[in-house]
Amino acid sequence: MKRRSLIKKIGLTTGALSLAPIALAAKASEQKYVGSSFKIAHITDVHIRPEENAPERFKKCIAEIKKHKIDFILNGGDTIYAADYDTIDRQRMLDQWELWDDARKDLANYEVYSCLGNHDMWWAAPNKSDAMYGKDYVVKRLGIPKRYYSFDKNGWHFIILDSNNANAGSLDEEQRQWLENDLKMLEKATPIVIMSHYPILGVSTIIDGGNHKDTDYITKLFYQHNDKKIHCFSGHVHLLDTATYNDVHYYCNGAVSGFWWEKGNEHSAHKYWYHQTPPGYAILELKDDGSLTNTYHTY
Repeated sequence: MKRRSLIKKIGLTTGALSLAPIALAAKASEQKYVGSSFKIAHITDVHIRPEENAPERFKKCIAEIKKHKIDFILNGGDTIYAADYDTIDRQRMLDQWELWDDARKDLANYEVYSCLGNHDMWWAAPNKSDAMYGKDYVVKRLGIPKRYYSFDKNGWHFIILDSNNANAGSLDEEQRQWLENDLKMLEKATPIVIMSHYPILGVSTIIDGGNHKDTDYITKLFYQHNDKKIHCFSGHVHLLDTATYNDVHYYCNGAVSGFWWEKGNEHSAHKYWYHQTPPGYAILELKDDGSLTNTYHTY
């Protein structure tokens, strides 16, 4: 990743950061939906690794998340630092997943629904028949049913997508057909949360790239379901933004790891930040009328 090779040795602001939560709220529709109100956390781009004291710093983040009395967690991918480079051997990949397993113990009382990040898959295995090659192994390590899936909670429908396909940041044809059918089965006014690793539609991607390549297809599909209340969440770019298009709300939240746990570079507004976004996590308050509030917290 080119962003990691940027100059690191510069004078950056030091000391503890105190940042007020950034609230990004939107009402999906005036139509009343009778459901339940509840609260979840959205974490993304943890990039867990042994360096930079990342495991202990992530555990500090987990402790802060727990204070919000959440119901469960959405994990937006890039759970480990990197397994996707040609130079990554088996042991390096396993070491990172073991750190995730250890941190996951601090979340033992919570369901964690994850999606695949582009850095999570080990492509350098000796061959494709290796048990640790590619997506199937990541699905197993994350404890999720498939590389894409959906589930229901408290009257809300959740869709977890796999953005990591031939054209990075896109859905494959199999997944497209599944998504179309999944949306068709839902009743009118159903509130929906969709999580992908890459932003489906973002503002910050204008600055740094990383948007879904098939945004045109996905937004047209969502428009066919404008009788429902759709909210999309993503990560990948380590930047914070919100956008609304055709009454669909898109939230890209910053990375738990900020500048990959490192101090930053000349573009970092403060120490550990990626551009103007601090390390952090989001708390989602899902309302009984199908609207929600996304509030970003640093730690």
